[in-house]
Amino acid sequence: MKIEHYAFGKIVIDGKTYTSDVIIYPGRVDASWWREQGHYLQAVDLADIIGAKPDTLIVGTGYSGVMTVPEETIRFVGSKGIEIWVERTERAVELYNSPKKGRTVIAALHLTC
Repeated sequence: MKIEHYAFGKIVIDGKTYTSDVIIYPGRVDASWWREQGHYLQAVDLADIIGAKPDTLIVGTGYSGVMTVPEETIRFVGSKGIEIWVERTERAVELYNSPKKGRTVIAALHLTC
């Protein structure tokens, strides 16, 4: 899947526009992603992603980087054998669109803030 455009509150993935936070899995987009505590990402918010067993998880923390990803969440993801990258969403999009070299990559992107 390819992210064609990202701007505050809007993302275009494979020609389709989304205006809510998304999780990009191989072959599909979940446009109903929300966190239990909004701007604070916890392990519980990543259950479906962990279950999909990606090699890499890219987390976009928003346009201005407002969403917090605590060290305990990063350690939890790492304990599952998943590499995690946490960046502002614009940079997360760049990382997601870069070559993956046979790796399964999932992106969880906060689009605003």
